[in-house]
Amino acid sequence: MSDDSQDRFGIPKFELPKFELPKFELPNFEIPKDMRSMAEASFEQARKTFEQFVASAQAAAGTLEERGATVRASAKDVSAKAITFAETNVRSSLEYAQSLVHAKDLGEVMRLHAEYVQAQMRALAEQAREMSQAVGQAAMDAAKPKV
Repeated sequence: MSDDSQDRFGIPKFELPKFELPKFELPNFEIPKDMRSMAEASFEQARKTFEQFVASAQAAAGTLEERGATVRASAKDVSAKAITFAETNVRSSLEYAQSLVHAKDLGEVMRLHAEYVQAQMRALAEQAREMSQAVGQAAMDAAKPKV
């Protein structure tokens, strides 16, 4: 049996440490307009590349599903979760990069970075929990005798 410190598969629960960022004055450093323009162009190229990657991954997943009997429903669930998590994380990173492009000074960059890191740590912990449950369920389903 598991206690409150473990999930139903016996995996220990994970909690993020609580902390606050130190307060300090930063010098006023403005990001040059040319550098911001170059970053925006790079960001748009990265977004387009990512969208092409997602389309290719979805097409590949569709091809696997078409092969039928060899692909179990639980394996498709784990695969779909992995693709969804990857897409979510890359989109989050692209949004973060875009927010950095529009940052006015170093203080704003530092604040945006802290917010991004905290949000990503929460998201990754949740994704790890969901994935461990899906993999555990897939293992249990695979161990069931066929009727």
